[in-house]
Amino acid sequence: MDALTSAVDAQAVLGIAAVATGMVLSPGPNMIYLVSRSITQGRRAGLLSLTGVAAGFLVYLAAVTAGITAVFALVPLLYTAVKLAGAAYLLRLAWQAVRPGGTAVFAPQQLPQDPPRRLVAMGFLTCLLNPKIAIMYVSLLPQFVRPERGHVAEQSLVLGLTQIAIAVTVNGLIAMSAGTVAGFLARRPAWLRVQRYAMGTVLAGIAVRIATDRAKAVAA
Repeated sequence: MDALTSAVDAQAVLGIAAVATGMVLSPGPNMIYLVSRSITQGRRAGLLSLTGVAAGFLVYLAAVTAGITAVFALVPLLYTAVKLAGAAYLLRLAWQAVRPGGTAVFAPQQLPQDPPRRLVAMGFLTCLLNPKIAIMYVSLLPQFVRPERGHVAEQSLVLGLTQIAIAVTVNGLIAMSAGTVAGFLARRPAWLRVQRYAMGTVLAGIAVRIATDRAKAVAA
């Protein structure tokens, strides 16, 4: 454990923590699904779904630690395609939020009552297919790795676990409080509209930033 912590730069940990916090607080597929599940089926269902989301994070972390980002560094066109596909998906979510009759995070549509195993599986797939998380691990996390310090895989592991800890904690709090927040907004339609447009603006901003970012993939 000492070897792991000594390999990682403290500023890198703080940097990825800041990025992870900003990403998890910006609405996206994970948040929308967890809130929907918590409101329609209860907090326990939301937390079970969160375990699936956490498993999805671990898959991305395993891939980055294994050096999959080296593929994107070697094939820039593939990296560009992944970025643009993710940006397009986020723009689609932004449009769905702001269009007439669009759905806000805390005013989700009803979901079927699913058993625990399906809740975990759906949370896992939602995270695994989330372009925002893919971009996070493919292009952002490797930027905080310091090759000159050695132990590149170990650095990726520590940084990834930092992101997961923050994401799971914040998403857990959101899942636990979703019903209360939804009730508050339901009694205040104007606030619900503000939340919906704020979500669309944030998603569109992330999409534009991803699409216009000219940084190259860094092999972790």
